[in-house]
Amino acid sequence: MLSNILSGNLTVQDIPLLLLRIPIILIALTVHETSHGRVALWLGDTTARDMGRLSLNPLHHLDPLGAIVMLIFGFGWAKPVPINARRFKNPKIGMALSALAGPVSNLLLAFFGLLLLRILYFFLPEYIAPGFAFYLAAYTIMFLYLFASMNTALAIFNLLPMPPLDGSRILFSFLPDKLYFGIMKYERYIAFGIMILLFTGLLDRPLSFLISQTLNGMGTLLGLNGL
Repeated sequence: MLSNILSGNLTVQDIPLLLLRIPIILIALTVHETSHGRVALWLGDTTARDMGRLSLNPLHHLDPLGAIVMLIFGFGWAKPVPINARRFKNPKIGMALSALAGPVSNLLLAFFGLLLLRILYFFLPEYIAPGFAFYLAAYTIMFLYLFASMNTALAIFNLLPMPPLDGSRILFSFLPDKLYFGIMKYERYIAFGIMILLFTGLLDRPLSFLISQTLNGMGTLLGLNGL
């Protein structure tokens, strides 16, 4: 589908997939960012709450470019929730935990999506005649699989230890302050480099491997083999 979008040769078969991705993006990014703010609040930082960023309204969290990238590639980013590490009793640990909350929330959503898929498979008959019930079942299965895979992709992508992604906040929280802030000075340049890696496809293979292994691992736990 990606090659079709970039070449302008979007087919009729691609359209349902694009439409199914939209609500998934809204849910995944909103829960991701709200989880950052919620954990930060539990640890003593009220910044996200004071700025209205604990809302489940997607419009409060969406970054247009990040949402478009996720629509096309399956992973992206939202508008970062503001966090003031100085309000934590232990700023480094507080920053790491609040950063980790976003990817963990997406992995939980992915597991929930696979659980619903497992339940659906249990109740579906072996054969469904072509018609409304057939297409309803097919698109429900497609939605749940996309829901699980895109949430997994968002979690894995954000765990990369590169600024401004969550993984960098987790890793660098354990580095000496001088080294941490020295790296963060170049956050914008590193972010630009990540965009280049995405659009050139250099991140595709390692990300696809990590995403598929994580998705398959969760699927195996639920008895869904061959995801």
